[in-house]
Amino acid sequence: MELKGKRILVVGAGKSGLAVARFLAGKGAFAVLTDAKVPVYPGGELARLEKEGVVLALGGYPEVGRETFDMVVMSPGVPLTEGPAVAARSSGIPLAGELELAYSFARTPFVAITGTNGKTTTTTLIGEICKKSGRDTLVGGNIGFPLVTEVERYGDAGIIIAEVSSFQLETIALFKPMVAVILNITPDHLDRHGDMDGYIEAKARIFANQDSGDFTVLNYDDPLTAGLAERTGGRTVFFSRLRELGAGVFVKSDQIVAKIDGREDVICGIKEIGIPGTHNLENALAAVAATKASGIGNDIIAGVLKEFKGVSHRLEFVAEINGVKYINDSKGTNPDASIKALEAYDEPVVLIAGGKNKGSDFGEFAGVIKERARALVVLGQSADLIAQAARARGCENIQKAADFKEAVILAHRAARPGEVVLLSPACASWDMFKSFEERGNLFKEIVLDFKRSSCE
Repeated sequence: MELKGKRILVVGAGKSGLAVARFLAGKGAFAVLTDAKVPVYPGGELARLEKEGVVLALGGYPEVGRETFDMVVMSPGVPLTEGPAVAARSSGIPLAGELELAYSFARTPFVAITGTNGKTTTTTLIGEICKKSGRDTLVGGNIGFPLVTEVERYGDAGIIIAEVSSFQLETIALFKPMVAVILNITPDHLDRHGDMDGYIEAKARIFANQDSGDFTVLNYDDPLTAGLAERTGGRTVFFSRLRELGAGVFVKSDQIVAKIDGREDVICGIKEIGIPGTHNLENALAAVAATKASGIGNDIIAGVLKEFKGVSHRLEFVAEINGVKYINDSKGTNPDASIKALEAYDEPVVLIAGGKNKGSDFGEFAGVIKERARALVVLGQSADLIAQAARARGCENIQKAADFKEAVILAHRAARPGEVVLLSPACASWDMFKSFEERGNLFKEIVLDFKRSSCE
């Protein structure tokens, strides 16, 4: 991709947009960064970008046409219904995203992971396995940092492990991972994609350019995901927690088994895995499939599965106070993720849930709350919706918090020894926070304050 002298509009002044604008300017492009929601006279990072040669067009969008721009790069958080994307498409101007840009400058094979839930855990786990194997490994994408900032540092012998979202996949054209993983597909981001068909189509783009030399790893137990096998040009490798497969990665006699090319290998026992929950067993199976496809040996895979303890904000143990465990699952941003979190514990749960709804229905979630939670604290834009769904399922011990700190305090007061206080919101954080990380970090801060107070 030749960038020198090209007029390129970058839409969205978030983490991705800032990285792309800096990358383009470094390649000699005439880069314009725009964001309709950012003040016209900013400071900080934007001011530094301006000194590096990036033109700022903030507080509104510039006119997009063939006479003004050669390419438009959309940040994943900006919908393709926004003016610059619509104008680019109608004018025949190439439209791309940061993922496509990074892929265009990479010399390293990609393992790409998507799915409604489990992406970050599985991406991190695959990354740890690849690092343990001795390969020069880059882990990034929708997790951590934009890949475009690092891809050129890695050569043919390395490997890039990329968490990719449906938003990022909307703008790919040539992106072609050596291994594409789809963990599961359940309702999420319907406010962005319109309906489930739109969401599934976005996810399926991960293997759109694969051929017979590539691998597509799919969840056999999830009908929506398994049904995509007939559409990929890659070689399908199924994983299953529930069934012994004729070929693929599955559980047999409480052991993880990989049966590929007719050879059946035992990786390790399912009770040896370092991360709890049936959903994490599925993530481990997917990681085995992806790393076996990448040529990594069984002993290395097994060793990391036993040692890996999970990621921040996903069933993250924070503290135990007076016999109550506090668990940070701020990354549970949709009902299915929070259902899995609730099902990971045998103890009674005091659940904190609520935030910005992404078009989800809370009916099934409410049913699991009734089964697993002794008390519920709701907050944010979705508080009333979740409370209403829970009451319809027979839940009575429900409290509504005015803000996040009050929600944690109410849960703390309600919890009894031997129980779990679980933050698993089933919603996005954007009504109160910039990110789920910020939400989870505040939860940890408040809980650790409780712990310090209890020790005084």
